[in-house]
Amino acid sequence: MITGKTKLLGVIGDPIEHSLSPVMHNAAINNLGLDYVYLPFPIKPEDLPAAISGFAAIGLTGFSVTIPHKQAIIPLLTEVSPIAKEIGAVNTVWRTETGWNGTNTDVEGFLAPLKNYNQNWHQTTALILGYGGAARAVVAACAQLNCAKIQVFGRDTQKLKAFQNSWQNSQLAVNLSVHNWQELSDLIGESNLLVNTTPVGMYPHVDESPVSAELMGKLPGNAIAYDLIYTPNPTKFLQLAKEHGAEAIDGLEMLVQQGAAALQIWLKQQPPVNIMRQSLRQYLQI
Repeated sequence: MITGKTKLLGVIGDPIEHSLSPVMHNAAINNLGLDYVYLPFPIKPEDLPAAISGFAAIGLTGFSVTIPHKQAIIPLLTEVSPIAKEIGAVNTVWRTETGWNGTNTDVEGFLAPLKNYNQNWHQTTALILGYGGAARAVVAACAQLNCAKIQVFGRDTQKLKAFQNSWQNSQLAVNLSVHNWQELSDLIGESNLLVNTTPVGMYPHVDESPVSAELMGKLPGNAIAYDLIYTPNPTKFLQLAKEHGAEAIDGLEMLVQQGAAALQIWLKQQPPVNIMRQSLRQYLQI
């Protein structure tokens, strides 16, 4: 039961109706028997500064940050973790005595399912589709794995160049290169880790894949295909990858693990990861 003593957590975004974060976070909170509630807050970009001030006024404990606020929120925070500064994006914020602190748990979330694979990451070529905020977290994660090559692919030459330039002073992207989409055909054959960070294949366009069946056929049979999309499950991208012998990872585990890392910051205790995962699978009927 929500009372005047219930502590508030939440997620901000625009739009936010589709977010599954309340499902898994409230399941975890209920399991722990804590007097918290996790709510979705639709915040327009122009209202972001006012919302942050309002959150302080009502004593919000912390909140998740999703599109389009992950970069815009940084100047509004008192302190930003080194990893979030490197990536240039924040997805988790908590209140302290001096103000709001922010970090990025997407890297931790992305890496979690990869720990199950006995892969020689030092010899791995990671091929990343897309150059948005999610791609930035994946680049940082691949750098932490010490991947031999990190190749980012996109269709807009100017945005690709800007993406590359933004990493110039970072130690995380020593092996980073950017490529036009047309080069995918020539380079996909050397990829051991193929990651989709684009929205292609997301509901309602469930029959689309950023990579054609023909191109997927060039992917080495022992490669890992990783789609950050978690619904539909599996995506067309992962269906094609599995048909050509690749290992498939969907975005559900990343969602769960980045959320669990955030909950640990807010609640200062280990969250029930299995409950979070189970609540999402039940909700998505998968």
